[in-house]
Amino acid sequence: MQTWIKDELQTADFGDKRLNKRFATVLDHMSSKPNESIPAACGGWADINAAYRFFDNDKVTPAKVLAPHRAAMIERCAPHEVVLVAQDTSELELTRAQEKVGGPLGDEEHWGIHVHPSLVMTPEQIPLGILHVHMGARDLADFHKRLKARTKPIQDKESFRWLDGYYQACALRRELGRQVVSLSDSEGDIYECFAARADTTEGPTADFIVRACQNRRLSKADPAYEKDATTLLWEAVENRPVQGRRTIDVSSRQAQTGDGSKRRQARSARTASVTLQAAMVTLKGLRRPGQNGGPRIKLLDVTVNVVLVREENPPAGEPAIEWLLVTSLPVTTLSEIETVVDYYNCRWLIEQYFKVVKSGCEVEKLQLETTDRLMACVAVYLIVAWRVLYLVRLGRESPDMKCDTVLMPEEWQSVWRVVKGEDPPKQTPSLGVMIRLIAQLGGYIPRPNEPPGAKTMWIGLQRTRDFALAWSIFRLVPPSKDV
Repeated sequence: MQTWIKDELQTADFGDKRLNKRFATVLDHMSSKPNESIPAACGGWADINAAYRFFDNDKVTPAKVLAPHRAAMIERCAPHEVVLVAQDTSELELTRAQEKVGGPLGDEEHWGIHVHPSLVMTPEQIPLGILHVHMGARDLADFHKRLKARTKPIQDKESFRWLDGYYQACALRRELGRQVVSLSDSEGDIYECFAARADTTEGPTADFIVRACQNRRLSKADPAYEKDATTLLWEAVENRPVQGRRTIDVSSRQAQTGDGSKRRQARSARTASVTLQAAMVTLKGLRRPGQNGGPRIKLLDVTVNVVLVREENPPAGEPAIEWLLVTSLPVTTLSEIETVVDYYNCRWLIEQYFKVVKSGCEVEKLQLETTDRLMACVAVYLIVAWRVLYLVRLGRESPDMKCDTVLMPEEWQSVWRVVKGEDPPKQTPSLGVMIRLIAQLGGYIPRPNEPPGAKTMWIGLQRTRDFALAWSIFRLVPPSKDV
């Protein structure tokens, strides 16, 4: 069994030692062949049946699966003064003729589940683990009532997962005793998330950076409201002087059709030159529906900082980059404003994470007949995907560290022998060197300024496990004289 799995699952507790042991075996099989089906990953019938029984056990839930991983993640956070928590939602499309798993997605013809993880990372974009995950499927009856969501309290809406994600970041802040910054895209632009920052009844709260999508009204108590007769958020920031310019790297994206904020244009990857404007504003409090038909709740005005990031001269035919970032972090100096932009720019890592989950682990191909089984299995793959991304990013940010920190001897030695065609060195090579060699097994072509990506790594890691197994079996056997 891989050493990292033993370390990762030290605190696993399903209330049954046999389940704890089986969990480690299942994770070992699935991480060794992340893009294979469960039967192909497990191999023999005994292990295949044991894996299916594991996911069918009522004690095996996503929360129980992720609990030991979360404990290990807390230990990885220890050396870092600041950690970032990016949360986002992805749909797993599970529509197939032979089974109906999950619930309706965009329409009644497409079924699946929503996965909403909180990915903890360093400001250098090294993923430390999954803090928490919301997984669920819409009930068909509720699907037809979505238009009535405005009449529901936040606790009864699907969007509550964003608020709960922030609460989880606050719990991490209190557990670590150091700064935690929650990152959300425009779906997380929820007033309750801003208001929750001021609630310190349970102790210190996490900071936040949210990309705004709503042009909220300012409170009459805000100076901009009185001085400039400005009543809306966007205009209040646009009226502020430009405090600096910088470049940011933006990733490509495909066009997305839909209604309202869901419609977006295609964009090519590029380095964009942007201006930076910042302000402190007070947002007007809202009235929300009460629980169980009770009286409406008045949310108080909230004072926040905002940073407007705007591209001056986008390429012809390309949409301009424009982010309005609402944050609890200070923005009084250019350095503080740039920190907000840098932190938010780290959010792209969760997009890479979803790519590993879907394309690398191919979770949308799973066939487990029931939603509960599927969600338990997806939780295991969330750990597998984290491990792949962790190695990719660690190899980029800490290339000089010894590779045996994260790789077993039979792993790096066998890869060295296969890729280089020579005996492994007596001195342990660096992680940066070994990551490139592993990626070469997945099709990576070494280039000085192009580090390996996640795809070549997940393929390379699968082949690494096969070579490591052969190495551990045959390395002590002397070569035949006839060869």
